[in-house]
Amino acid sequence: MTTTSPLTGSHYATPSAPQSSGTPWQLQMYAKSLKKRQKVELLMRLLGPVKEERCLLISGHDNNGAMNYHFRAAGGHWSWGQVYPQGIAEMAEFLGDPVAHVDINRFPYPDGAFDVVIVIDVHEHFADVGGLNREIRRVLAPGGLAIITTPSGDTRLPVAALKRLIGMGPATYGHVVQGYRIRELEAMFRSVDMRPVASGGYARFFTELAELVINFGYVKVLARKKEHPPVMEGTIAPTSRKELEAVRKEYRMYSLIYPFMYVFSLLDKLIPGRGGYAVAVSARK
Repeated sequence: MTTTSPLTGSHYATPSAPQSSGTPWQLQMYAKSLKKRQKVELLMRLLGPVKEERCLLISGHDNNGAMNYHFRAAGGHWSWGQVYPQGIAEMAEFLGDPVAHVDINRFPYPDGAFDVVIVIDVHEHFADVGGLNREIRRVLAPGGLAIITTPSGDTRLPVAALKRLIGMGPATYGHVVQGYRIRELEAMFRSVDMRPVASGGYARFFTELAELVINFGYVKVLARKKEHPPVMEGTIAPTSRKELEAVRKEYRMYSLIYPFMYVFSLLDKLIPGRGGYAVAVSARK
């Protein structure tokens, strides 16, 4: 079901039915994720405590709503936006909140509407992100905090090179670039008169290697065998209940080996430094 906002005139999806009993599939997948849990942990650290702040989370297609759920539980008054329309209705049903379809060059929100804006893994999908960066600043209130996450743009990283070698380069993920380095994201903020204040990385070598194995299995093996492939090119894991049901047997097998994948990812703690295969930068208006 689609509704028009009386405040902004924008269109967004609204929940059509309550969740069935039991743990929603979105939270089941999140509980067995590697990178998403690390991503939320880093973003929470950069965000800091929130209480009455007006917060906006905008994401691409690799988000089923589980991250939104955890941000909302941490406090604040949240609004949700998705850059791609696929999956919006299912996310709205899960969250019980409206989810707006966001044009990166014109957000459907008034000037200064938010104290916090988080944009998760969107920049790498577009060749021109100037309008996106200007819109982030426009909808922020004075003194507001913005956070951007992207994959790292360092093409020399070992797993990045391995991805290209086995046909899992940026295009497989729907990216026009591999990503951005921290200094490049900081430069983007400065270009729209915002002041970078903090940064961090997540998904180091062992986590990224484990994720590559999982994504390769889904993109190169499972999705090709199923009657209903992913509804959107560039998805590297199930993003809807229908897609998950199509690989239910394989997902049960993954659930059995997940504890071993998780322990393998903990080897990241042995690597010195604070970098990673994905990065985040925060800035103040």
